[in-house]
Amino acid sequence: MAKAASAYYRLRAGPVLRRIGLMNLHNITGAGQETFLMGVVVAVFLLAGLVKGVVGLGLPTLSMGLLAGVMPPAQAAVILILPSFLTNAWQMWDGAALGRLLRRLWPLQLGVAVGTLWAPVSLVTLNANVASAGLGAALMAYAVLGLAAVPLSVPRRSEGVLSGAAGLITGAITAATGVFVFPAVPYLQGLSLRKDELVQALGLSFTVSTIALFGRLALEGSFSAAALPAGWSWLVALPAALLGMAAGQTLRGRLNEKNFKRLFFAGLLAIGLYMVIGSAIRWLAG
Repeated sequence: MAKAASAYYRLRAGPVLRRIGLMNLHNITGAGQETFLMGVVVAVFLLAGLVKGVVGLGLPTLSMGLLAGVMPPAQAAVILILPSFLTNAWQMWDGAALGRLLRRLWPLQLGVAVGTLWAPVSLVTLNANVASAGLGAALMAYAVLGLAAVPLSVPRRSEGVLSGAAGLITGAITAATGVFVFPAVPYLQGLSLRKDELVQALGLSFTVSTIALFGRLALEGSFSAAALPAGWSWLVALPAALLGMAAGQTLRGRLNEKNFKRLFFAGLLAIGLYMVIGSAIRWLAG
């Protein structure tokens, strides 16, 4: 992980940028860099798990946005696979509506799988700068929609077509950015599901997206022994995410969920804007 992150950092920043900033990995070497990155991973997944525990989403989105600041987006996606799968599978099974949701939402899930596995570009094939900018743009779009809180409504008679289309688009964006919330989340919010059903539907969609992203990354060699960041030490993300999610579920009834969501979306908007501007600066300097 340390070598890959250091090389990525050198690609991301020019000579001046490499000499400044708190996230200057170029000046951290050897075991120190490895320890620093492991600390970042733990902190990111504790925070992302906490957010997911409170609002029912946000773990992959937030973790991708934060980790992409210190490592290639494709490597960040590898690290999030297991925590994302287990936390979302937990959310998917926690409810009585799973069978009903599967019958209603199978076109969405099929579209997600097809779009992710057969998209023309991916995190692995895209230039790291382009992937970072795309991830930032996806975070910004999702954050703006969340902050605007525009009420959406999907006509029941059009669900079949719209569900499949939303799945294909979500899958293509997942393959290119590692973020699988858009447009699947707005679509699900427009189905007039009860709150508990919506939370379970989000868990179902995110679980399918995680499996599909795993398949795409595996096909492109991201889980080979040479590509795995620091061997299996990246598994430290799993207990951090589960601990954060458990803490978030404990806090859910004590926090103002509406205000917490605003803070979450504002944070995503800032992260996305930082990534897009940073990519543009590196492109102009390159």
